[in-house]
Amino acid sequence: MNYTTQMDAAKKGIITKEMEVVSRKENIDIEILRERVAKGQIVIPANKNHKSLDAEGVGKGLKTKINVNLGISRDCPNVDTELDKVKTALDMKVEAIMDLSSFGKTEEFRKRLINMSTAMIGTVPVYDAVGFYDKELKDITEKEFLDVVRKHGEDGVDFITIHAGMNRETAKVFKKNERITNIVSRGGSLLYAWMELNNKENPFYEYFDELLEICQEYDMTISLGDALRPGSIEDGTDGPQIAELMVLGELTKRAWEKNVQIIIEGPGHIQLNEIEANVLLEKKLCYEAPFYVLGPIVTDIAPGYDHITSAIGGAIAASHGVDFLCYVTPAEHLRLPTLEDMKEGIIASKIAAHAGDIAKGVPGAKEWDLKMSRARQKLDWEGMFKLALDEEKARRYRAESNPEHEDSCTMCGKMCSMRNMNRVMEGKDINILRAED
Repeated sequence: MNYTTQMDAAKKGIITKEMEVVSRKENIDIEILRERVAKGQIVIPANKNHKSLDAEGVGKGLKTKINVNLGISRDCPNVDTELDKVKTALDMKVEAIMDLSSFGKTEEFRKRLINMSTAMIGTVPVYDAVGFYDKELKDITEKEFLDVVRKHGEDGVDFITIHAGMNRETAKVFKKNERITNIVSRGGSLLYAWMELNNKENPFYEYFDELLEICQEYDMTISLGDALRPGSIEDGTDGPQIAELMVLGELTKRAWEKNVQIIIEGPGHIQLNEIEANVLLEKKLCYEAPFYVLGPIVTDIAPGYDHITSAIGGAIAASHGVDFLCYVTPAEHLRLPTLEDMKEGIIASKIAAHAGDIAKGVPGAKEWDLKMSRARQKLDWEGMFKLALDEEKARRYRAESNPEHEDSCTMCGKMCSMRNMNRVMEGKDINILRAED
């Protein structure tokens, strides 16, 4: 039986090879997986032309996935530098990489990235349009925007961020509601500017059916971008954000009718106490489509530490049902991330995702922590290193400060609670001041 997309196959009762891979990775019954893909509750972004892909599932009942943003820019156009980051990100086992390239040899970088990447690849085609056509934003036509999407599909991109929810009506809502930070989405601001300069409808909204046909042809998943996401906690959960979310729900149903998989993108900068409500709204208004958030960043005052502010928000968001976290690095709001910035962002996001998985009872999540606790109780340093999220850093910290006694560390020495409790439980004496026998 033939099928066009993963969703089409799922609706027809077909088990694809990608579904089999995800079922094994997640230890989920394959029929439950297929049913959730058919309903749009789980997506498996897998472009037919991405031959090196090791498929991942995103959505209900699965582990929270993380995405890493990379790409060349006008100020940092070195392709090889960014590819070094790609190699490291893949070594760190990220599930997704988004190419946000906006200048220079974008096609070269994208093709090399897709050829080498086992992780799913995402892009934002509107970023690429200006450089691809070498035209000012105002002069790009509706057809040209769609042609860039088709090019990304041909190249093998698995999911694309499309800011189709900001149409002329939601733009009116934005204009009527004063914001501190206006539109902070790069893609959203470009499309808003194009609409204003040309006095036209958002081309991705107006020609959404044509967009769906392209995505259906290559089995590209659409990540419906939140053009009006808040860029400060003051703007969080406001009228423009919610107005756009309602449109995203309508577009989700239209996409599912064409068997195109959908992810919903969310905020952004959100107060801690508003995260749960934001997840509930997305799941209700967008019919349980997988939810993908940037952070969320829970305070605006920590440039240089936004990997921490976003990890706090990401853990809470994941615990309430968010399926996909976009990493944030210490360089957020400041510069293009370095390799070390990227590593810090990945680890912070992985911690947040795992903490969320424990809270929402993802099978196998808590067992990892149980193994670490048992290794700590036994003072099994080698076991702890192997279980650590960042094994290299754990080993380095231990090696940099050697204790007098191997069954302790330089923090507590012979006052180590684990050491002394083990000795007491075994009926042995505790010799904190005396020399060892």
